[in-house]
Amino acid sequence: MEYRRMGATGLQLSALSYGSWVTFHKQVDEGLADELMDIAYDHGINFFDNAEVYALGESERLMGRVLRRKHWDRTSYTVSSKAFFGWRGKANKPNQTGLSRKHLTEACHEALQRLQTDYLDLYFCHRPDKNVPIAEVVQTMNTLIQQGKILYWGTSEWSGVEIMEAHRVAADYRLIGPSVEQPQYNLLEREKVEKEYAMIYKTVGMGTTIWSPLASGLLTGKYNNGIPDGSRLALEGFDWLRDKLIADDKLAKVRALGDVARELGTSQATLAIAWCIRNPNVTTAILGATRKEQLLQNLEALDVLPKLTPEVMQRIDDVMGTAPKMPDF
Repeated sequence: MEYRRMGATGLQLSALSYGSWVTFHKQVDEGLADELMDIAYDHGINFFDNAEVYALGESERLMGRVLRRKHWDRTSYTVSSKAFFGWRGKANKPNQTGLSRKHLTEACHEALQRLQTDYLDLYFCHRPDKNVPIAEVVQTMNTLIQQGKILYWGTSEWSGVEIMEAHRVAADYRLIGPSVEQPQYNLLEREKVEKEYAMIYKTVGMGTTIWSPLASGLLTGKYNNGIPDGSRLALEGFDWLRDKLIADDKLAKVRALGDVARELGTSQATLAIAWCIRNPNVTTAILGATRKEQLLQNLEALDVLPKLTPEVMQRIDDVMGTAPKMPDF
Protein backbone atom coordinates (compact mmCIF):
# COMPACT_ATOMS: atom_id res chain seq x y z
CA MET A 1 0.00 0.00 0.00
CA GLU A 2 1.08 3.56 -0.68
CA TYR A 3 0.41 6.24 1.95
CA ARG A 4 -0.03 9.93 1.23
CA ARG A 5 -0.07 13.05 3.38
CA MET A 6 -3.52 14.61 3.47
CA GLY A 7 -2.88 18.01 1.97
CA ALA A 8 -0.85 20.24 4.28
CA THR A 9 -1.51 18.06 7.35
CA GLY A 10 0.65 15.40 8.93
CA LEU A 11 -2.04 12.72 8.55
CA GLN A 12 -1.20 9.80 6.25
CA LEU A 13 -4.01 8.01 4.41
CA SER A 14 -3.76 4.91 2.25
CA ALA A 15 -3.97 5.78 -1.46
CA LEU A 16 -6.95 3.42 -1.63
CA SER A 17 -9.64 3.47 1.04
CA TYR A 18 -12.97 1.77 1.66
CA GLY A 19 -16.38 3.39 1.88
CA SER A 20 -19.96 2.42 2.50
CA TRP A 21 -22.16 4.74 0.41
CA VAL A 22 -25.03 2.74 -1.15
CA THR A 23 -23.37 -0.59 -0.31
CA PHE A 24 -23.60 -1.11 3.46
CA HIS A 25 -27.04 -2.31 4.57
CA LYS A 26 -28.40 -2.09 1.01
CA GLN A 27 -26.03 -4.37 -0.95
CA VAL A 28 -23.68 -5.64 1.77
CA ASP A 29 -24.87 -7.38 4.94
CA GLU A 30 -22.92 -7.50 8.18
CA GLY A 31 -21.10 -10.76 7.46
CA LEU A 32 -19.90 -9.57 4.07
CA ALA A 33 -18.98 -6.13 5.45
CA ASP A 34 -16.85 -7.87 8.06
CA GLU A 35 -15.04 -9.89 5.36
CA LEU A 36 -14.51 -6.92 3.03
CA MET A 37 -13.21 -4.63 5.77
CA ASP A 38 -10.86 -7.43 6.84
CA ILE A 39 -9.46 -7.73 3.31
CA ALA A 40 -9.11 -3.95 3.04
CA TYR A 41 -7.29 -3.65 6.37
CA ASP A 42 -5.02 -6.63 5.65
CA HIS A 43 -4.00 -4.97 2.36
CA GLY A 44 -3.00 -1.77 4.14
CA ILE A 45 -6.15 0.33 3.81
CA ASN A 46 -6.32 2.63 6.83
CA PHE A 47 -9.28 4.89 5.98
CA PHE A 48 -12.92 3.84 6.27
CA ASP A 49 -15.48 6.39 5.10
CA ASN A 50 -19.07 6.87 6.28
CA ALA A 51 -21.83 9.47 6.76
CA GLU A 52 -24.97 10.03 8.80
CA VAL A 53 -27.20 9.83 5.73
CA TYR A 54 -25.90 6.50 4.40
CA ALA A 55 -28.75 4.00 4.77
CA LEU A 56 -30.30 6.44 7.26
CA GLY A 57 -27.66 5.79 9.92
CA GLU A 58 -27.60 2.02 9.47
CA SER A 59 -24.33 2.11 7.53
CA GLU A 60 -22.55 3.68 10.51
CA ARG A 61 -24.14 1.23 12.92
CA LEU A 62 -23.05 -1.71 10.78
CA MET A 63 -19.50 -0.41 10.43
CA GLY A 64 -19.37 0.34 14.15
CA ARG A 65 -20.33 -3.22 15.06
CA VAL A 66 -17.69 -4.62 12.69
CA LEU A 67 -14.98 -2.33 14.06
CA ARG A 68 -15.92 -3.24 17.62
CA ARG A 69 -15.50 -6.95 16.87
CA LYS A 70 -12.20 -6.50 15.06
CA HIS A 71 -10.33 -5.12 18.05
CA TRP A 72 -7.93 -3.40 15.67
CA ASP A 73 -5.56 -0.92 17.28
CA ARG A 74 -7.54 2.34 17.07
CA THR A 75 -4.37 4.22 16.16
CA SER A 76 -3.88 2.05 13.06
CA TYR A 77 -6.91 3.27 11.08
CA THR A 78 -8.96 6.38 10.43
CA VAL A 79 -12.72 6.67 10.23
CA SER A 80 -14.96 9.49 9.05
CA SER A 81 -18.49 10.75 9.16
CA LYS A 82 -20.32 13.55 7.37
CA ALA A 83 -23.16 15.82 8.41
CA PHE A 84 -25.71 17.81 6.42
CA PHE A 85 -28.59 15.65 5.20
CA GLY A 86 -29.63 14.19 8.57
CA TRP A 87 -30.35 10.49 9.05
CA ARG A 88 -34.13 10.48 9.41
CA GLY A 89 -34.97 10.91 5.74
CA LYS A 90 -38.40 12.39 5.17
CA ALA A 91 -38.95 12.48 8.95
CA ASN A 92 -36.22 15.12 9.41
CA LYS A 93 -37.44 18.16 11.32
CA PRO A 94 -35.91 21.67 11.48
CA ASN A 95 -32.39 21.64 12.98
CA GLN A 96 -31.94 17.95 12.10
CA THR A 97 -30.23 18.82 8.81
CA GLY A 98 -27.78 21.45 7.57
CA LEU A 99 -24.63 22.91 9.08
CA SER A 100 -25.93 24.81 12.09
CA ARG A 101 -23.92 24.54 15.29
CA LYS A 102 -26.78 22.50 16.74
CA HIS A 103 -26.91 19.94 13.94
CA LEU A 104 -23.14 19.62 13.43
CA THR A 105 -22.66 19.01 17.14
CA GLU A 106 -25.55 16.59 17.58
CA ALA A 107 -24.72 14.74 14.34
CA CYS A 108 -21.16 14.29 15.59
CA HIS A 109 -22.42 12.82 18.89
CA GLU A 110 -24.77 10.47 17.03
CA ALA A 111 -22.00 9.34 14.66
CA LEU A 112 -19.72 8.57 17.60
CA GLN A 113 -22.45 6.43 19.15
CA ARG A 114 -23.26 4.59 15.93
CA LEU A 115 -19.62 3.97 15.04
CA GLN A 116 -18.83 3.05 18.68
CA THR A 117 -15.73 5.22 18.78
CA ASP A 118 -14.49 8.02 21.03
CA TYR A 119 -13.49 10.35 18.20
CA LEU A 120 -13.71 10.80 14.42
CA ASP A 121 -10.46 11.20 12.54
CA LEU A 122 -12.25 13.15 9.79
CA TYR A 123 -15.55 15.00 9.96
CA PHE A 124 -17.00 16.47 6.77
CA CYS A 125 -19.58 19.12 6.00
CA HIS A 126 -21.39 16.96 3.45
CA ARG A 127 -22.61 19.92 1.39
CA PRO A 128 -22.38 23.72 1.69
CA ASP A 129 -25.24 25.37 3.58
CA LYS A 130 -26.31 28.76 2.18
CA ASN A 131 -28.41 29.42 5.29
CA VAL A 132 -25.61 29.20 7.87
CA PRO A 133 -22.83 31.78 8.26
CA ILE A 134 -19.48 30.22 7.40
CA ALA A 135 -18.11 31.62 10.67
CA GLU A 136 -20.59 29.44 12.59
CA VAL A 137 -19.42 26.35 10.71
CA VAL A 138 -15.71 27.08 11.24
CA GLN A 139 -16.18 27.87 14.94
CA THR A 140 -18.27 24.74 15.52
CA MET A 141 -15.71 22.48 13.86
CA ASN A 142 -12.95 24.03 15.95
CA THR A 143 -14.94 23.51 19.13
CA LEU A 144 -15.32 19.82 18.25
CA ILE A 145 -11.56 19.63 17.63
CA GLN A 146 -10.84 21.28 20.99
CA GLN A 147 -13.18 18.81 22.68
CA GLY A 148 -11.27 15.89 21.14
CA LYS A 149 -14.34 14.63 19.27
CA ILE A 150 -12.81 15.15 15.82
CA LEU A 151 -9.21 15.47 14.66
CA TYR A 152 -9.56 17.07 11.21
CA TRP A 153 -12.50 18.67 9.46
CA GLY A 154 -13.29 18.98 5.81
CA THR A 155 -15.88 19.69 3.16
CA SER A 156 -17.63 17.63 0.51
CA GLU A 157 -18.77 18.98 -2.85
CA TRP A 158 -17.99 22.57 -1.88
CA SER A 159 -16.93 25.06 -4.52
CA GLY A 160 -13.42 26.45 -4.51
CA VAL A 161 -14.81 29.86 -3.50
CA GLU A 162 -16.63 28.37 -0.51
CA ILE A 163 -13.54 26.47 0.64
CA MET A 164 -11.37 29.59 0.45
CA GLU A 165 -14.00 31.63 2.31
CA ALA A 166 -13.81 29.07 5.14
CA HIS A 167 -10.02 29.51 5.20
CA ARG A 168 -10.38 33.31 5.26
CA VAL A 169 -12.74 33.16 8.22
CA ALA A 170 -10.47 30.67 10.00
CA ALA A 171 -7.50 32.98 9.51
CA ASP A 172 -9.47 35.98 10.81
CA TYR A 173 -10.42 34.09 13.99
CA ARG A 174 -7.09 32.26 14.26
CA LEU A 175 -8.85 28.93 13.92
CA ILE A 176 -8.22 25.75 11.90
CA GLY A 177 -9.67 25.75 8.39
CA PRO A 178 -10.82 22.72 6.41
CA SER A 179 -7.90 20.47 5.48
CA VAL A 180 -9.64 18.04 3.12
CA GLU A 181 -12.37 17.99 0.48
CA GLN A 182 -14.37 14.96 -0.65
CA PRO A 183 -15.37 15.53 -4.27
CA GLN A 184 -16.50 13.18 -6.97
CA TYR A 185 -13.60 12.46 -9.29
CA ASN A 186 -13.31 10.02 -12.16
CA LEU A 187 -12.66 9.90 -15.90
CA LEU A 188 -16.10 11.41 -16.52
CA GLU A 189 -16.02 14.04 -13.75
CA ARG A 190 -12.79 16.07 -13.69
CA GLU A 191 -13.54 19.81 -13.61
CA LYS A 192 -13.50 20.46 -9.86
CA VAL A 193 -10.49 18.40 -8.85
CA GLU A 194 -8.28 19.32 -11.78
CA LYS A 195 -9.32 22.90 -12.54
CA GLU A 196 -11.46 24.58 -9.88
CA TYR A 197 -9.28 23.48 -6.95
CA ALA A 198 -5.93 23.98 -8.73
CA MET A 199 -4.95 27.14 -6.85
CA ILE A 200 -6.15 25.81 -3.48
CA TYR A 201 -3.55 23.03 -3.60
CA LYS A 202 -0.89 25.67 -4.26
CA THR A 203 -1.99 28.18 -1.59
CA VAL A 204 -3.54 26.69 1.58
CA GLY A 205 -3.00 23.04 0.66
CA MET A 206 -5.85 20.56 0.59
CA GLY A 207 -6.21 16.79 0.75
CA THR A 208 -8.86 14.97 -1.28
CA THR A 209 -10.73 11.78 -0.39
CA ILE A 210 -12.42 11.22 -3.71
CA TRP A 211 -15.67 9.33 -4.12
CA SER A 212 -17.01 7.37 -7.11
CA PRO A 213 -13.71 6.70 -8.91
CA LEU A 214 -15.67 4.22 -11.06
CA ALA A 215 -18.60 6.58 -11.71
CA SER A 216 -20.90 4.25 -9.76
CA GLY A 217 -19.69 1.30 -11.81
CA LEU A 218 -20.13 2.83 -15.26
CA LEU A 219 -16.37 2.85 -15.91
CA THR A 220 -16.12 -0.89 -15.24
CA GLY A 221 -17.97 -1.57 -18.49
CA LYS A 222 -20.66 -3.64 -16.79
CA TYR A 223 -23.41 -1.33 -18.05
CA ASN A 224 -22.29 -1.41 -21.68
CA ASN A 225 -25.11 -3.76 -22.64
CA GLY A 226 -27.77 -2.78 -20.10
CA ILE A 227 -28.23 -2.68 -16.34
CA PRO A 228 -27.54 -6.03 -14.63
CA ASP A 229 -29.81 -7.18 -11.80
CA GLY A 230 -28.31 -6.51 -8.37
CA SER A 231 -26.06 -3.71 -9.61
CA ARG A 232 -26.05 -0.26 -8.00
CA LEU A 233 -28.00 1.35 -10.82
CA ALA A 234 -30.67 -1.35 -10.51
CA LEU A 235 -31.42 -0.42 -6.88
CA GLU A 236 -34.78 1.13 -6.02
CA GLY A 237 -34.48 4.85 -5.36
CA PHE A 238 -31.39 5.38 -7.52
CA ASP A 239 -33.23 6.39 -10.70
CA TRP A 240 -31.58 9.84 -10.49
CA LEU A 241 -28.14 8.25 -10.65
CA ARG A 242 -29.14 5.92 -13.48
CA ASP A 243 -30.55 8.79 -15.56
CA LYS A 244 -27.42 10.88 -14.97
CA LEU A 245 -24.90 8.21 -15.92
CA ILE A 246 -26.45 6.09 -18.65
CA ALA A 247 -26.06 7.96 -21.93
CA ASP A 248 -24.92 6.68 -25.32
CA ASP A 249 -21.99 9.10 -25.58
CA LYS A 250 -20.64 8.06 -22.18
CA LEU A 251 -21.02 4.36 -22.96
CA ALA A 252 -19.08 4.81 -26.21
CA LYS A 253 -16.17 6.33 -24.29
CA VAL A 254 -16.27 3.57 -21.72
CA ARG A 255 -16.13 0.92 -24.45
CA ALA A 256 -13.10 2.65 -25.96
CA LEU A 257 -11.44 2.72 -22.53
CA GLY A 258 -11.82 -1.05 -22.46
CA ASP A 259 -9.42 -1.32 -25.40
CA VAL A 260 -6.74 0.58 -23.45
CA ALA A 261 -7.25 -1.63 -20.41
CA ARG A 262 -6.90 -4.81 -22.45
CA GLU A 263 -3.64 -3.57 -23.98
CA LEU A 264 -2.28 -2.93 -20.49
CA GLY A 265 -3.37 -6.38 -19.36
CA THR A 266 -5.79 -5.17 -16.74
CA SER A 267 -9.51 -4.58 -16.17
CA GLN A 268 -11.36 -1.35 -16.92
CA ALA A 269 -12.16 -0.94 -13.23
CA THR A 270 -8.56 -1.31 -12.15
CA LEU A 271 -7.38 1.09 -14.85
CA ALA A 272 -9.98 3.73 -13.90
CA ILE A 273 -8.97 3.60 -10.23
CA ALA A 274 -5.25 3.70 -11.05
CA TRP A 275 -5.90 6.74 -13.26
CA CYS A 276 -7.52 8.53 -10.32
CA ILE A 277 -4.70 7.97 -7.85
CA ARG A 278 -2.07 8.90 -10.42
CA ASN A 279 -3.16 12.49 -9.79
CA PRO A 280 -0.79 13.75 -7.05
CA ASN A 281 -3.58 15.94 -5.62
CA VAL A 282 -5.65 12.83 -4.83
CA THR A 283 -4.91 11.69 -1.30
CA THR A 284 -7.10 8.60 -1.47
CA ALA A 285 -9.71 7.04 -3.73
CA ILE A 286 -12.65 5.48 -1.88
CA LEU A 287 -13.55 1.99 -3.07
CA GLY A 288 -17.10 0.69 -2.78
CA ALA A 289 -16.71 -2.96 -3.74
CA THR A 290 -19.57 -5.27 -2.80
CA ARG A 291 -17.78 -8.58 -3.42
CA LYS A 292 -14.43 -10.03 -2.41
CA GLU A 293 -13.39 -10.49 -6.04
CA GLN A 294 -14.24 -6.87 -6.83
CA LEU A 295 -12.23 -5.53 -3.91
CA LEU A 296 -9.17 -7.61 -4.74
CA GLN A 297 -9.38 -6.47 -8.35
CA ASN A 298 -9.68 -2.82 -7.25
CA LEU A 299 -6.60 -3.18 -5.06
CA GLU A 300 -4.58 -4.14 -8.13
CA ALA A 301 -4.74 -0.47 -9.17
CA LEU A 302 -1.50 0.07 -7.27
CA ASP A 303 0.24 -2.42 -9.58
CA VAL A 304 -1.12 -0.65 -12.67
CA LEU A 305 0.16 2.79 -11.61
CA PRO A 306 3.67 2.31 -13.06
CA LYS A 307 2.12 1.47 -16.44
CA LEU A 308 0.43 4.87 -16.68
CA THR A 309 3.17 6.64 -18.58
CA PRO A 310 2.59 10.12 -20.02
CA GLU A 311 1.91 8.45 -23.38
CA VAL A 312 -0.76 6.16 -21.89
CA MET A 313 -2.32 9.08 -19.98
CA GLN A 314 -2.50 11.09 -23.20
CA ARG A 315 -4.18 8.20 -24.99
CA ILE A 316 -6.76 7.95 -22.21
CA ASP A 317 -7.40 11.69 -22.53
CA ASP A 318 -7.87 11.29 -26.29
CA VAL A 319 -10.26 8.37 -25.82
CA MET A 320 -12.37 9.98 -23.10
CA GLY A 321 -12.30 13.61 -24.26
CA THR A 322 -13.05 14.83 -20.74
CA ALA A 323 -9.88 16.73 -19.80
CA PRO A 324 -10.77 20.25 -18.65
CA LYS A 325 -9.16 23.22 -20.35
CA MET A 326 -6.66 24.49 -17.82
CA PRO A 327 -5.94 28.18 -17.14
CA ASP A 328 -2.42 29.52 -17.56
CA PHE A 329 -1.02 30.40 -14.13
